[in-house]
Order: sequence, then C-alpha cells, then structure tokens
Amino acid sequence: MNVIKRSGEEVAFDANKIENAIIKANEATDEAKRIASDKIHEIAARVIAQCSTVKRSVSVEEIQDMVENELMSEKAFTVAHNYITYRYERALIRKANTTDQKILSLLGRNNEEVKQENSNKNPTVNSTQRDYMAGEVSKDMTKRFLLPQDIWDAHEKGIIHFHDADYFAQPMYNCCLVNLEDMLQNGTVISGTKIDKPHSFATACNIATQIIAQVASNQYGGQTITLSHLAPFVDISRQKHRRAVAEEMAEAGVELSNEKINEVAETRLRREIKDGVQTIQYQIITLMTTNGQAPFVTVFMYLDEVPAGRTREDLAIIIEEMLKQRMQGIKNEKGVYITPAFPKIIYTLDEDNIHEDSKYYYLTKLAAECTAKRMVPDYISAKIMKQDKGDVYPCMGCRSFLTPDRFTPAGKGNMAEAGNYNAGMKKYYGRFNQGVVTINLVDIACSSHKDMKKFWQLFDERLDLCYRALMIRHDRLMGTPSDVAPILWQYGAIARLKKGEKIDKLLFDGYSTISLGYGGLCECVRYMTGESHTAPEGEEFGLKVMQHLNDACKKWKADTNIDFSVYGTPMESTTYKFAKCLQERFGIIEGVTDKNYITNSYHIKVTEEINAFDKLTFESKFQKLSPGGAISYVEVPNMQNNVQAVLALMKHIYSTIMYAELNTKSDYCQVCGYTGEIQIIEDKNHKLIWKCPNCGNTDQNKMNVARRTCGYIGTQFWNQGRTQEIKERVLHL
Repeated sequence: MNVIKRSGEEVAFDANKIENAIIKANEATDEAKRIASDKIHEIAARVIAQCSTVKRSVSVEEIQDMVENELMSEKAFTVAHNYITYRYERALIRKANTTDQKILSLLGRNNEEVKQENSNKNPTVNSTQRDYMAGEVSKDMTKRFLLPQDIWDAHEKGIIHFHDADYFAQPMYNCCLVNLEDMLQNGTVISGTKIDKPHSFATACNIATQIIAQVASNQYGGQTITLSHLAPFVDISRQKHRRAVAEEMAEAGVELSNEKINEVAETRLRREIKDGVQTIQYQIITLMTTNGQAPFVTVFMYLDEVPAGRTREDLAIIIEEMLKQRMQGIKNEKGVYITPAFPKIIYTLDEDNIHEDSKYYYLTKLAAECTAKRMVPDYISAKIMKQDKGDVYPCMGCRSFLTPDRFTPAGKGNMAEAGNYNAGMKKYYGRFNQGVVTINLVDIACSSHKDMKKFWQLFDERLDLCYRALMIRHDRLMGTPSDVAPILWQYGAIARLKKGEKIDKLLFDGYSTISLGYGGLCECVRYMTGESHTAPEGEEFGLKVMQHLNDACKKWKADTNIDFSVYGTPMESTTYKFAKCLQERFGIIEGVTDKNYITNSYHIKVTEEINAFDKLTFESKFQKLSPGGAISYVEVPNMQNNVQAVLALMKHIYSTIMYAELNTKSDYCQVCGYTGEIQIIEDKNHKLIWKCPNCGNTDQNKMNVARRTCGYIGTQFWNQGRTQEIKERVLHL
C-alpha cells in the first residue's frame, strides 16, 4: 500500500507514522485525560484497515481525517484536540510557502499526481516541467488572492472544479476555432515576421502548422482548424504545376496536348497534397509548444463548407489523403506504425456521403476503416446538428461547442475586424471559449441525504457559486490588451484589433462562450432515485437536472449578455479528484462513491450493459441538453475485419445524435512486438498497472498505449481513477 504526500510524491505506506503521531498528541495531553497505549495501537490498526479498503493510494490528509474520527469515536476529545492543533500548526508553517515542495518533487520526477495529470504530457522532460513549475506558482497565486476563499475551498473539497488554475494568473482563454482562412488569404504575422498569402498548397500547410503552434502557446485548451480553409490552395498549385509542365515540355521540344499536360500536372499535384498533409500530421505531432506538449488540435472535415464544384472536389482529395495517412499511423522509436494522439479528426456525415449511392460515400467507407484501426475520425451528424443548432460547425478541441451565431443578425457587424468577414454569413471561425467551472452533481445529491427539497435548494446554492466563479474568469479577461497575444488578437487567429486595443467587446454578445461544466449525472441520479438514469424514473429525474443547468445559463445570459452554456466536462483527472473527495466526505456508497472515478457528464456508467445503438439513442436526449459541448461514445472490439458494422453505427449516428465516436484498442509492446490490447492489472499495492499479455512487460516506457480518454486520445497514461474507469468499460458491440 502506498500513500500520497502533500508534495504529490507517492511513497510506501508506513504504519508506524500513524501510531507515532497519536503518541505525540497523547503525550501533550494531561495525564488524567490520556489514552492507554494498547488503545493507541487499536486506533492505528483501525485506520490502517480503513486505508486498505480504499483500494488506491490514500493521501496524508485522508489518513489524518481518519485518525481524528477514530479519536473522537473513542471520546478521547483532549487527545483529538491536541492532534488537530498540531496538524493546524503544521499547516500554517506549510502555508508560508505552498509551492517549494511540489516544485522540488516535479524536478525530482517523483510527483505521482503530476505524472498522471495529463495523458498527453510527458512530465519528465524539461519543457513540461517548466510549464508545471509555472503552473504551481499560478495555482498558489490563485489560491491565496485571485479567488475568494469560499470558491477555493469548494474547489479543494471537490464541490466544484475551477479548471486550469495553473494558467489563471495570466489573461488567457480556453479554446477556439482558428480563423485560418483570414490568416492564409490575407496574411498574418508570426514572431514579428510578415507572412503573405501562400502561393501553393504545400506552403499553406506549412504556414498552418506554424499558426497552430503559435495559437497553442497563447491559450491553454484545444483549437480547431478546418480543411476547407486549405482547399482553395489546391487549385493554385494545380495551375502552377500546369504552367511548369508546359514550360518544361516546351524547353525540351516535346509537344504535349493540354489533356496530357493536365494529367502530368495532376500527378504532381497529388504528390504535393500528400506531402502537405504529411507536413500537417508530422508537424503537429513533433512540435512542442510552450506548455510542454504537442498542440491539442482538431482537424474538421466537412465537404459542404465549400461550394460544389472544383473546390469541393479538391477538399475531397485532401480529406481522402488525411484519412489514408492517419490510418497508416506514425512510427514510434522502434520504427513501428502506431496510433498518434493528435491531430484529432472530425468527419461530418451528410446526405452527400452517408448513403451507398452518395457521391462521396467512398470517403465515408475510408473513414470507417480509419476508425476501426486508429479510433479516429469522430463523427458529427449534419442532420442532427442543423436540427439542434441551425448550423454545422466543429467543436473547439475535443467537445466545447460555440453557441449559434447571434451577433451577425443583430447588426453587431464585424466585431473582430476580421479580413474575411461576410455580412451575409454566420461566423464561427475566430470565436473562442472564456473558460470552464464544473459542478459536482454527485456531491449535491449526497449532501441532500435524498431529501428532494434540499437537493434543489443545494443545487441553486452551488450554481450561484459556479456563477460567481465563472464571472471571475470573465472579469480576468476584461481589460486585456491585444498586445498580450498578437497572433490571436491582432493578426487574425481570433481578431485583427489595433495595438493596445482591449478585447472586451469580444467577451459579450455571443461572440465567445463561457461554460458551466457538470459531472456525475449517473451517480447523482442513482443516489436520488435508486435507479440508473436509463430506467424511466431515473431518466425523468436526470433530464430535470439537465434542464435546471440550462435554465441557470439562460438566466445568467439574460442578466449579463454573456453566452453561458452547459458543458459536459471531459474530466480527465478531475474524475479522480471528485471521487476521492466524495469518499472523504460521504464514505463508500454502493453504486455512487464506490469507484475511484465518477462518470463523465451524462454518460451511461461504463459498467452498465447496453448495446451501441441503444446507447447512442438514449444519450442523444441528454446530449441535446449539453449545448456547450458533449460527445457520446461506444466501446467496441477490434473492428478491422468488420467495417460494415462501423458503417452501420455511422449511419445510426447520422440519424440519431449530433456528435459521437467509437473506442477501440490500439497498443504495441516494444519488448516483444505484441500488437493488440495491453491489459490493466492490480499489483500487490492495489495499484493499477499496464501489462503486456504476451511477455508480461509492465514498463510503461517500453509500450505504446492509446486510449480514448475524454473525447480525445491519450498516450502518456492516466491517473488511478481514470485507469480504473478504462479497465471497467464494457463493450457495447
């Protein structure tokens, strides 16, 4: 059994420390009120037994809480008082400098919490450590004077989660849709260097990757680009190749028909498209941003974003090449093709590609093959999105969706002063999300003790807490000058504001959004009704909870002219934090707090048996009530020999749900060369570890594991809560 120290370091459990701490408190007590030594031993033994039932590494704080409770239960009130006093005095000493030990444990590469905090960051490399060190300072500032005490206390207790506190000290937003079209067509500036409109597809791809890296270094969340912004450069290259072929043939004295010239030029063009797509794929994976990881970028594929004709045909060529290269994968250090984490890819299903006789159905089949092998692309249904939002546009990063454009029709005009503004078209690219605060629905339920009246009262109190926290995020951005991130605010990624101009106008009128996240609907419903939310009574209550979140956002939006939106939080590491806090506050409640994770957003519990089609149909009702972002998934086995089943699921997505994905396994053992599913087992310390079923390798540094974490693929492994959740997922097909 292991214990997590306050620094985040994980060390072997030392039972003697528990008994010694009680002995010290006992010795500080008047002799008449002391407890016997055998009683101290009994108390320590009970605490050790409690720790062993948790089946994860407990924290020092949790152990101290257990000791206090046991002393109180023995009516050893004076000893308990002295124990609490000593604990408080030590806390004051630590509070004088809250960051040193965590930073030192980062540098020593033994901070277990940080190691598993982000499944796409390698915490052992200098650039990531530098980002984490800065993050610790930012969190310390946020804790001590940037947030009110009640909001920080609620965050620490897992009542809410104030996301990305490690970046809050700086005026940075969360995620965005990059206005790549404006930057490519009208030029931009990167690191003080003027970049003109590219004169070829290959150059456009290269510039796009530089823009992606710059954007990633000036925000903390995900970004999305669309291939439709690159499509116009295909014909520019085509014409360039035609001229070059004609000139070369003329110089060689060879007469070629226009048809033959075009044929040779098209061959060269295809090669350039292949190279350009490869540039995007490899640059994104190999670039290192200032936050110590590859850019978290999504690539959107939607044929109808461009007019029918030559440009749409060219876009189809780019999409085809992107799918082929992603299906191939990238080489690891052993030279073996594996599944990369990024870029995330979204393929839009529509009438021109969903049916067997559709013009672009060949792309849909290719997408299905790619999903079966590499877990991407994910799928947006144009049909359902038009019904729900009135438009079709991608999410920012993994799932955060903008609200539908409401400022263009309202006559606000070109708020961002974009170079590609069109008054007759709704605007999505160049917009962003201000940030997220997540409410723990399970905590509300458990705190109500199944009293429905108290539940709704507590719900409103917690929502008020979230509202104040979200407004603090908003106010932190207010007054930000465009100079803090020129690539975003001055050179087209978001806007083309003047130097020194403040970004304030882009925080209102729906230009940007701000997200009320939520987690644990499944466990919340289970506690309050005794039913899964897939049962009639549970579903009814669950939908009421979702509607209540939406009603709150609607009111806040009316009060502030800020677009608040309900967001199904990904909760990569927060799921573990919330679970630990719930266990500390309420103990182990079967079906509610008995796991080291809580269920993301509205999802059906990962252990619940349900087939893929029914799962997507059921969750579509809840996804509609997460307009600020959500994604549904189905867990499937190896589908490479059953692509028809993947296509059947894709057609079901098209007719049923706006945004969904398929999860499969794609692993590689570097020791024995095994390709398949690397398993999760429990070691002697009750810690979950990864093990090759072929050779028994358990060294994470000698295996490549890719799993869908929270809508995106993770490859750097996960904390114990998320690992347990991955282990317990049942197949839906």
